[in-house]
Parts: sequence; structure tokens; C-alpha cells
Amino acid sequence: MASRRGAPPLPLRLRRLLRSPISRCACFIVALTVLLVVLSLRQIARVDLPRSDLPHQVPNEQLWVSNGYGYHACVTPTHRYIGPIESDRYMTVRSNGGLNQMRTGICDMIAVARLVNATLVIPQLDKRSFWQDTSTFKDIFNEPGFIKALEGDVHIVSDLPESLQSAPRARKHFTSWSGASYYEDVKELWKDHKVVHVPKSDSRLANNGLPIDIQRLRCRCLYQALRFSDPIEDLGKKLVERLKSRGKFIALHLRYEKDMLAFTGCTYGLSESEADELRIMREKTSHWKLKDINSTEQRSGGNCPLTPHEVGMFLRAMGYTKSTWIYIAAGEIYGGDKYISKLRSYFPNLVSKEVLATKEELEKFKNHASQVAALDYIISVESDVFIPSHSGNMARAVEGHRRFLGHRKTLTPDRRGLVELFGLLEKGELTEGPKLSSLVTKMHKYRQGAPRKRYASLPGSKGRARLRTEESFYENPFPECICLTGKH
Repeated sequence: MASRRGAPPLPLRLRRLLRSPISRCACFIVALTVLLVVLSLRQIARVDLPRSDLPHQVPNEQLWVSNGYGYHACVTPTHRYIGPIESDRYMTVRSNGGLNQMRTGICDMIAVARLVNATLVIPQLDKRSFWQDTSTFKDIFNEPGFIKALEGDVHIVSDLPESLQSAPRARKHFTSWSGASYYEDVKELWKDHKVVHVPKSDSRLANNGLPIDIQRLRCRCLYQALRFSDPIEDLGKKLVERLKSRGKFIALHLRYEKDMLAFTGCTYGLSESEADELRIMREKTSHWKLKDINSTEQRSGGNCPLTPHEVGMFLRAMGYTKSTWIYIAAGEIYGGDKYISKLRSYFPNLVSKEVLATKEELEKFKNHASQVAALDYIISVESDVFIPSHSGNMARAVEGHRRFLGHRKTLTPDRRGLVELFGLLEKGELTEGPKLSSLVTKMHKYRQGAPRKRYASLPGSKGRARLRTEESFYENPFPECICLTGKH
């Protein structure tokens, strides 16, 4: 007869068996065994994860969002500012260095032309530097737009008047980091010549102590007037859109190119033959002054670019997940996939301009390093987070531009501090995981591009040497070009 619950009763022998103490003990052992197996499988699944993949929960806002604290760009001239005065003085310039060294140098020369009341001839670009780029000004920049944007500040012409083409010119190397009073004296050059030629344009103006209208002119020049040419701007915007369609992304300025490693003498992690190759390159490059460099001292002093492997450890410790998209804003990485694969093991979603753009789109920029660098610059400025693995002209220029645009998040690695932590990892005194993450995030709490005044010279530096240790105006144009809302 069926039970009232609808289930048939257990057979008599089975009911008696289950009531016995031995049977109850056996059931308990079986249940406990099953439970231990389940827990063991869960533990195995956890252990099989690489240590660097163990959860390090960082709020999404902390990873991607910056805070400008109400500061904004302010470049409007003061009420005392007047338009350029007619003059028969002309200044020709040869801009030296790579793309961003030339960009900041050009804007310095705009400010100098204003100080000396001279007409600036569109600068010639450096064709003899390491990059051997034959691009002209209008190949890289929007020349008509540049002249138009600054017509209320400085007279700019594409070329000298015909009557002055063969006129004798004074040649003058302006002193680095000079103030307004220096350029008052420079005006004397035009008493005997109508044209003064300036062979170098980089760092010819002081970072500090200049009239506010001159400082704001430098900002209007770099961030508003000196736009890239239409082909560069158009492709740059397309690449940014393609990246943003995948979600938020980091632009990583990975300075692990052959010339950078040779120049800095940084050989950590390289083979003996690779270190010799870099040493030979440094010795053969005549304008690099330092030849005998101690790589170990360079690295411990924080003077070496982070390796791709170190960048991977750093970003994972900061809390970025394996699914994060990273754009590599750099030239050819030394050692190729041998070293970049170590970064890819942490972040598989690595992309470059060669991946984002078609061969046809990049063809017009082939063999023009400065034009290609301009694409990297556009993407770096527009990225959700910008991270330079080493300081340099591009890193400083991008950081300053991002500050100007509302203090977009810029994460600057403390290379010296990180090298100490990585040393502990090598010794086995520290492992990748929560402890490393805690140390790294605390170390970088105040290195994320928040508003602050420009750093002065380092303590103990004296004379003109102190000027070299100041933070660059173009790295942080605060306070002259960045103001609190409602204050100008």
C-alpha cells in the first residue's frame, strides 16, 4: 500500500540496515568525502590561476576616471595685450629634434618673435636627426591654420620677401631657458641686419618668470594653433574611434626602442650580444655625449625605461584586468616579440597603429617618422589613460596637453620605487598578488595627473644648472594657463 506522500515505503531489510550504527557511520564518511572532493576542486581551480591573475579589486572609477577639481584651461590675453606691431625685422628658424621637441620649440619661437617684435618665417624642420625625416612644415602641420590662428599675436609668413632672399643674415644661438630681459638685448641684432637666423629652437625660453601673456601665448600656440595636417588629423581620429569602439583603453608610451636603450645605457634583461650592439650604437653616435654608462646604476636611479615585463607587472598591480585594451604608442620595440610577449602575457589585448590601420591608410606616412609619431600623439592625448614608461619629449608634451584639457588621467610610474619592488620579487622576498598591489597603488596615489603647480628646480641645484632641473612649462602649464572655474 502506497504511503500518503506518494512514495513507496523502503524495503524492511534496507530500513533495518540504515538504523544500524555502522551504516550511519559509513554514510557520514561518504558524505564527508564528497564534500572534500568538491572543496578540493574549487581550490585547484583557484591555484591554477597565475598569481598575477588573483583578484585585486579596484573600483572602476579609480582605474579610469580623473578629477580636475574645477580647474580648466584659461588662455585669454589680459586687457593690456595688444596686436602685433608692424616691423621690418624677420626671424628664420631651424627647428631641431624629434616631433615634440620641434613642436615646443616652434611655440617658443612664436613667443620670442612676440618679445622682439619680429615677423617669423615658417620654421624649417629637422631633417638631420636620428629619424632622417624629410617632411616639411606643411606635411606635418596645418600651415594656413597656424598663421591664421596667431594673426592677432605675431606676424607669420611662409617665406622671406623676395627682396630679402639673398640679404646677409645674422646667425644667433639663443641661450637656453632665457627670460624676457635677455630678448630685450637680442633686439640689438636687428640694428645691422634685417634677418636673424636661429639654428636651434628647443628650450630657448624660461619655464618660469615670464609675463603671463607670453606664457598664455605659448599655450595658445601649442594646444590650439599648431594643429596637425588634415591627413594626419583625419587618420588619427579614425584610429581613436576604432579603439573607443572596443571600450576604454590605455595609451602606453613604451620607450623600449633601440635608440632609447642605447642612449640611456640600459641593458637590464638583455643578452650580452644585445648589450654590445647598443654600446656600439652609442659610441658611434657623435652627438650623444655620454659613452661609458653603468647600466645597473642607471636602473637603480630610476633612469631606465621600464621593460615590457615590468610594465605588465606594474599595470596588473595597479588593478587593471587582463581584458584591458592597450595601445602601444611607440616605434619598433627592441627585440620584437621576444620582449613584447612578456607584456602580452599579462594583457593580450595589445594593439598598435599597424593593427588598427590598413596598409593603404599607413602607406602615405611610410618613411616619415614624425608624421607617424603625430598619430601616436593624437591617440595618446585622446586615450582614457596615458602611461609613459619613461620620461621624454613626447611624454612631457602629452601630459601637459592632457592637463590643459581637464586633467585627463595620466599615470606616471615611479621607476625608482618600482625597481626596488621588482628587486624584491627577484629575490623571492615578495610575490605578485595583494601585497605587491597594495605597495604599488600607494606609491602612485599622487602620480595620476591631478592639478598641481609646476615643480621648481631641485634642492641644491645652483646657477644656470638649476634651470635644467625645473619641470618643463609644456609638461605642466599650471598656473598660467590653467585656472579655477570663475577665476582668470
